[in-house]
Amino acid sequence: MASIQELSRRRVLRGMLAGSAVTVGLPFLDCFLNTNGTALADGAQLPTVFLNWFFGCGFNPGRWEPSQPGKLTELGPELKALEPFKDKINIFSGFKVPLDGKPGLPHITGPLGVTTGMVPASGQKVTLPSVDTLVADAIGGKTRFRSLEVSCIGVAGGALSRRADNMLNPNEVSPAALYTRIFGPDFRDPNAADFKPDPRVMARQSVLSGVKEQLAEVQVAVGSADKARMDEYLTSLRQLEQQLELELQKPAPLEACSVPKPTEGAPQPGTEVETALTNHRLFMALLANAVACGQTRVLNVALTEGLSTLHKAGSAVVHHTHTHEEPVDPSLGYQPQVTWFIEKIASAMVDMVSTLDSFHEGGGTLLDRMLVWITTDTGYAKLHSLDNIPMLTAGRAGGLVKTGLHVRTAGDPVSRMGLTVQQAMGVQVNSWGSDSMETSKTVTEIMA
Repeated sequence: MASIQELSRRRVLRGMLAGSAVTVGLPFLDCFLNTNGTALADGAQLPTVFLNWFFGCGFNPGRWEPSQPGKLTELGPELKALEPFKDKINIFSGFKVPLDGKPGLPHITGPLGVTTGMVPASGQKVTLPSVDTLVADAIGGKTRFRSLEVSCIGVAGGALSRRADNMLNPNEVSPAALYTRIFGPDFRDPNAADFKPDPRVMARQSVLSGVKEQLAEVQVAVGSADKARMDEYLTSLRQLEQQLELELQKPAPLEACSVPKPTEGAPQPGTEVETALTNHRLFMALLANAVACGQTRVLNVALTEGLSTLHKAGSAVVHHTHTHEEPVDPSLGYQPQVTWFIEKIASAMVDMVSTLDSFHEGGGTLLDRMLVWITTDTGYAKLHSLDNIPMLTAGRAGGLVKTGLHVRTAGDPVSRMGLTVQQAMGVQVNSWGSDSMETSKTVTEIMA
């Protein structure tokens, strides 16, 4: 029978399912923490976690920024959905990506400037690594996954996570495949060299059944509060499996349905808004479980790519096309169709923050020990502007970051944010960026 000491030393349970190995991690139970639930039992701080969450085509200028800097009292209309979490987020306005005379490459220069602190000249390769890889070097070496990257619209390439120009960390594009990576890393079939575990079988039978005996031992070894937390965690995981199983099922045939001929320039599969949002919810639930169980400390989530190809069901016109072709409504002062997509993106932000905040740990939540950096590629997509690029953070990084603030600058380089994120996550760096983006000035307003 497992003891508390054994549980604190290894928080991964291993078992068998359909003849193959599965693993299930344990969340931070009270028995792993101090009496206040604020640190590990040995006095070490709860490990901090970094998430870079990206979306393309920005917001409408003047509609997302709070009216005043300082304490967040009221959010702009395009971020209104985050109102319930205004004490757990920060909003940053006025930051830009300076070009230093170099050409601006639409939807490329912006995210490169934000994540690498470098604007490449025409034909020049990106030589600096992205912030997430620097953070992973500092905090990701002792976890099972150094980092995890996902794309909610099925784009494996074009990842923002990079070591250098041609050294990208590719995105996982399937929630089912990510589920298999997290729970079935040891799957092997001696009779089939090309065998791949079937996530449908895993979800239907539940990986929990493969570690049933070990879970029973854990339930006996822990106290009543931890038993309740384990029940909450296991129920959440099983609900996720059931939802994933439904997503994997073949839909029932519809007599009136026929497959149309491909339309030239039609969006790729997975870019319909509701499909992307469903994938995002599944990805976030899986990633939150992976983080809560100590499987990784660095995440990258791309809701879209920079050239956002989200589209409404039944329409081939994508978000990006709307940003350039839709006229500004003179009575509203903004583009209504573009704003519809922005509202959907904001709803995904709410899903992300609420998912992380729903995982309880000691006296707080998973979000409390995380730093989520929300980034985009442009300040105003209609003009490909690199001024006033929207950025947010969520979470307190284990108490190292203050929240509930709006920080406004007068055109400071966006690299100040990259440096701040690195220092908050424990990277030993005093300056960062290249050319006029090289800076040693952090955003001190949010540093605790």
